[in-house]
Amino acid sequence: MKQLFIIRHAKSSLNTLTDFDRSLHKRGQLEAAEMAQKLITKKIAIDAFVSSTAVRAMSTATYFLEAFQQKGKLLYNQIIEVPELYEAELDTFFQVTEQIDDTIQSAALFSHNPGITEFAYKCSNFKKEVVPMPTCGVVGIRADADSWKDFSEATKHFLFFYYPTKK
Repeated sequence: MKQLFIIRHAKSSLNTLTDFDRSLHKRGQLEAAEMAQKLITKKIAIDAFVSSTAVRAMSTATYFLEAFQQKGKLLYNQIIEVPELYEAELDTFFQVTEQIDDTIQSAALFSHNPGITEFAYKCSNFKKEVVPMPTCGVVGIRADADSWKDFSEATKHFLFFYYPTKK
């Protein structure tokens, strides 16, 4: 069994010239801290963090990584950076997921709308709960697969959909 946590980046600021370089808004910083703590409180284990290289996605992933580092049970103690997750289409999400190392049992994947919402829906089949995925929303999926290479075709089970409280 493999578990994937699909996470949209936290609320970003519009204070930069390029979309790629947008940083987290103060609300986004609070969202990321809240959601990382929520997963820890729910005793969710994450072995690795995989992220788009856009500033807001990496910043969100960093909040999660730092919170989980305090637990001290990470297989990978750094963020796996995947440039292809920026403005990714559905097929790219599946390709990236299938390349995750099989020593990893559970991974968190950080990216952007609209692709991340489409991916979450395709994996969970819970459209009305997930679409559109709010900033820092987290969808938990369990796949009946021993290898990430089999993720696309594996039977998937919706575990949960969490999102930040409005601030």
